[in-house]
Amino acid sequence: MNDRPRPSIADLLADHELITAAINRGVREAVLKHAQAGKPIAAMEGGKVVWVRPEEILADLSEESQRGRTRSG
Repeated sequence: MNDRPRPSIADLLADHELITAAINRGVREAVLKHAQAGKPIAAMEGGKVVWVRPEEILADLSEESQRGRTRSG
């Protein structure tokens, strides 16, 4: 059994890094699901809305993943 006290909601909400990481994971997951379903996403680029094709999304996520592995060893 885990005897450590659970952090309060106030403590969790005060942890901006934790919240940002959770939001980033959620966005990444949603974008990946769109790409896997063959659906483009809308994004802002140079102040304009552009459509990003699923192939571009998957390539970007793959590149991001490769960079993360290189950094972490």
